Parts: sequence; structure tokens; C-alpha cells
Amino acid sequence: MTHDVAALAVELTDMAAADHRTAVHANSDDPAEQLAWRRLTARHGDRLGEIMAEYGWPTAELVGDEAARAAWLIAQHADRQLDIQRRALQLMQQAVSAGAAGPRELAFLRDRTLVNEGRQQVYGTQIAGVKDGAPVPWPCEEPERVDELRATVGIEPFDEYVARFS
Repeated sequence: MTHDVAALAVELTDMAAADHRTAVHANSDDPAEQLAWRRLTARHGDRLGEIMAEYGWPTAELVGDEAARAAWLIAQHADRQLDIQRRALQLMQQAVSAGAAGPRELAFLRDRTLVNEGRQQVYGTQIAGVKDGAPVPWPCEEPERVDELRATVGIEPFDEYVARFS
């Protein structure tokens, strides 16, 4: 089992590295590049589904900090696999409740899943686009409380967050 977990950690970090290398193609003007990105994230999402079925949520305690973050990134980018995203959200919620995962990452995954379901997000982490040079979030359930809600999970205020994108 120890060897399996070590191999799993390497596999997750390798997938995240591939994700980082190709993420630039997510919104490419070249359809072939976009397709390559979609195939990669779908393959990773499928594999994460298998990992979750076998191990549950890959926590830092199980696979180490870097691989746990990689699992979160893979779930975050499984945009066309809502079943995988929802399962990751459920397992990660349990891990956060048990103190085995971070509420900040969970908040990002919750928002991403809600947006992919066509619903309003909670924390304003998902950006719809840019208007007059300023990033605009997808609609939020309680826009007037976004910064207060963000603070509860350790996310900086919205204006500070989007300043990094402009």
C-alpha cells in the first residue's frame, strides 16, 4: 500500500504539471489546442474518479501537500465532468470537516461546481470575463457578502484577488 500511495502521489503531481503546461490552451483561438486541453482534463478527470473510488479524497496526510493540491487542481479543471466535480466536492467537504483538507480550496471547488451547474456561486472565485478592464465574477448568491464569506475560508477580498489578473 505504501508503494501504491507513493506512486499515486507521483502520478497526481505529474498530472498537475501537464495541466500547468497546457492550461494556456484552454481558451486558445486554435481549435486543435482547445481540443488537446479538453482531452487532457477529461483523461485526468476520469483518473481522479478512479482514485476517489479507491482511496477517497487524496488528502495531504495520504499523498503529501503537493499531490493533494494536484488532486484539487484536477477536480477544479474537470469542468465537463460534473459527476467527478460533484464527487470531489463531496469527498473534499468531508475531508475539510475532518480537518484533513483546506476550506480555501474547497470554496474554489464549490464555486466552480456551482457555476458549471448554471447556479450562482458563493465566494466570487470564478471570473466570467473582463468589462472596462476589470474582471467580473459569475453571478453570486449574496454579492454584498462576498468579501465577508471569502474571509471565513481564508480568501483575500475580491478587489485584491482580481488585482492579480489586471
